[in-house]
Amino acid sequence: EVQLVESGGGLVQPGGSLRLSCAASGFPFSSSPMSWVRQAPGKGLEWVSSVNRGGGSTRYAGSVKGRFTISRDNAKNTLYLQMNSLRPEDTGVYYCEKRLSIYSNAFDARGQGTLVTVSS
Repeated sequence: EVQLVESGGGLVQPGGSLRLSCAASGFPFSSSPMSWVRQAPGKGLEWVSSVNRGGGSTRYAGSVKGRFTISRDNAKNTLYLQMNSLRPEDTGVYYCEKRLSIYSNAFDARGQGTLVTVSS
């Protein structure tokens, strides 16, 4: 059974940082592109970032480029999202997804999410 478990969310002040983690199991993690998506209160899902199987190719939404960094540790079956210079508009539930490609929105598994709140 594919499992994706996010952690690391919390309350942070504007300008602060957080690192999210996504622990993967039930599938060959190193063979799957992965992504982060988020959902702000009252809004739809928004793609944030994607990384290829080896970690050498990444993509970012314009709203987070230069502030967020996606990475993965295939030895630990874990995906990360380092978030710096956080803004109130970054508030939301963050989910990791097992993707078919970093250039496609198609996914076949999503975690339960972790809540990030950016507020003073």
